[in-house]
Amino acid sequence: MSFLPSLAPPPPPRKSSIAPSPIDPAPRTRLPRGKTKAELLREYRVKIGLSQIPEPALLRDALYLLQGISGRYIRFSLQDDTNIDNTLIFIDDPKYMISTPTRALIHRLSEVGYLYTRVESYVRDTEAAVGVGMIEQSLCHHLQSQLTEYYRLIAILESQMVAKTARTNDGDDSHESAETSGLTLRRLDVWINEWRLRMRMMSVCVEGARDAHGGALVNLIHGYADNGDPFVRKFTDQLLEEVSKPFFATLHKWLFSGELYDPFSEFFVALDVSMAHLQYVHPSSLAGGIGQLSADGGFGDSDDILGTREGGLKPWDAKYRFQKDMIPMFVGEAFGRKIFSTGKSLNFIRYSCHDSDWVVTREKMSNTGGSLKYSDIGGLERSIDAAYQIASQRLFEVFIEKFKLLDHLSALKNYLLLGHGDFADRLLEALGTSLARPANALYRHNLTAHLDTAMRASNAIQDPLDVRRRLDARMLEYSHGEIGWDVFTLEYKVDAPIDTVLDSSSMEKYLKLFRHLWLMKRIESALNAGWMRLAGARNFLRVPGSLELEFEWHKIRIAMAEMIHFVRQMQAYCHLEVIECSWTILNDFLNKKEGDLDALIGAHRSYLDRMVKKVLLLSSKTGKEETVLTQVREVFSTILHFRDAMDNFYNYCLTESSRRDEALDAQRGVITRRGHDDEGLHSSDALPGLLERLAEYNSSFSERAQTIVHHLQVHPDLDCRFLGVRLSFSDYYRSKKELLAQRS
Repeated sequence: MSFLPSLAPPPPPRKSSIAPSPIDPAPRTRLPRGKTKAELLREYRVKIGLSQIPEPALLRDALYLLQGISGRYIRFSLQDDTNIDNTLIFIDDPKYMISTPTRALIHRLSEVGYLYTRVESYVRDTEAAVGVGMIEQSLCHHLQSQLTEYYRLIAILESQMVAKTARTNDGDDSHESAETSGLTLRRLDVWINEWRLRMRMMSVCVEGARDAHGGALVNLIHGYADNGDPFVRKFTDQLLEEVSKPFFATLHKWLFSGELYDPFSEFFVALDVSMAHLQYVHPSSLAGGIGQLSADGGFGDSDDILGTREGGLKPWDAKYRFQKDMIPMFVGEAFGRKIFSTGKSLNFIRYSCHDSDWVVTREKMSNTGGSLKYSDIGGLERSIDAAYQIASQRLFEVFIEKFKLLDHLSALKNYLLLGHGDFADRLLEALGTSLARPANALYRHNLTAHLDTAMRASNAIQDPLDVRRRLDARMLEYSHGEIGWDVFTLEYKVDAPIDTVLDSSSMEKYLKLFRHLWLMKRIESALNAGWMRLAGARNFLRVPGSLELEFEWHKIRIAMAEMIHFVRQMQAYCHLEVIECSWTILNDFLNKKEGDLDALIGAHRSYLDRMVKKVLLLSSKTGKEETVLTQVREVFSTILHFRDAMDNFYNYCLTESSRRDEALDAQRGVITRRGHDDEGLHSSDALPGLLERLAEYNSSFSERAQTIVHHLQVHPDLDCRFLGVRLSFSDYYRSKKELLAQRS
């Protein structure tokens, strides 16, 4: 019979063959001693017929309890037919009793049995369940292997108990050796002590696993690794090493192939089932030159290409979701974001960009990354960093080199932000007369024809054909009474996968900027034409015999100079300080090629948001976001009204000059008059009204300009405050306002 090392019976004492020396001192005589309390208590129990249950019987029940089975004298309290309670019931017997120390010892042993039943019940229920995740299956496998070792220990302990009972019955050993060798309750407690700790740990994991799933379960177990007890830490590390294998298998496939194999939704990356079928179809080119608009003003069939019929969602944005609560703590959110971005980039390169070299990219990543496992967290972090850099670098190369992202961004800057000054001038010259007509009198084919003419007459003809074919002219929805200036806009069409960066919201911001800059361009053109008319008025609008209108023309020239200064400062601010500076920042980011596609999208959005905020002079103060913008648009409207009033005054002066010339000719006997007799009277009556309107618009412009300068001086943006300084004519408007206040 084999014994455990610490339970092996001691060797029998050797009998000495040497007789005692006659000179040895005589053996000491033992003095009689009194009986101990334990002996007295034992004799009393024998006297009254109540004895303690033999230890072999208790030992047998203890082994049953360790397996979750009730014994003869001790049993578990049942909650129902299958589950046991953590309460022990000692069976009362009039002949036998169990001492208090023995009861406490059995309680300690029964704890292991109770924990064993909880673990074994979880493993049994989980294996019988349907749809159990791979991480939970791995946990059950490890728990089952632990229980198998536990069964082996129980079997060995039972064999020791049987061997002791056999030796006692055969009488091979003395009474003293039978009690000091073999298996006892105390020795059983010593042997089972390590398993008590194991069962406690397994029981805690089991209870947490009932409410956790996937990565959250790994996270839960990892929380127990932060423990000062070496045994607990070692046990948790071993458990995590086994349990995290499915997690790392999924991680490896996602990180190095961009494929998500997660049938039980245990990974921290989740696939949106509604978007799983949505893939980009990259067309080789846009059909039909400048695209055809549909009846509702959209892009026609291009909505299918762009995937906008899925509610405007794109595969990059919505196909995969990041689940923060499923990230294991040993990965961390920062590395989790990198893992999410790396796999998403590979998936996007493969399926959306149709990159034929994605296999080469995968091989590079596989060569740099080692084995992913829990015991090598440092290697895991290095593999994540290397894979992230390779995937992001390749994604930038695909967007910039294959899909010419920089060309599209430059085209948006040159056309929609009027960066090509000659193109803007030619377009304004070609469309000026058409846009002055009512909106319902405009036709789209005329607008596109003028657009094509402007492109051919400017440096825009040097741009690639694919870029020029994406530019389109169209009209917004209009209402009764609006003219072409109110509804005309340019539009730049993009397809997949460029529309991931240039999404619909970004294009709306580009159109908003274009309309503002286009309005400013219109005001500049109107002021330039008015100034040219003023320069010509000095030569041929001198009214014979009257100098009373020279001073009015002088005031008009001063007002026009103020307006031209205002508009040109606004243009210089928008184009030089905002658009060009923002473009430089975006270019620097693109040249560095750092970060992933999310970083690229974020950089482009920051570029757009900066321009929208600064060009439109938006404020961050609640309730005052568009205060300055509203004032600027009112100033532009006032300038247009002033220009109309100046044209009317110009026509009046021209008519009055002709009338006085005719009067002089009549005095010389030359009849050149063509009008009616009352025409001069009517013309003279119109003069006060013309001068009043000019003065009103001039005063309105000055007041609104003062208001704009005042708002800009307290604007939260520093560049806007500097613009206010340049618009103020070195405090001219403030001095003028104070002078008017003193006069009033």
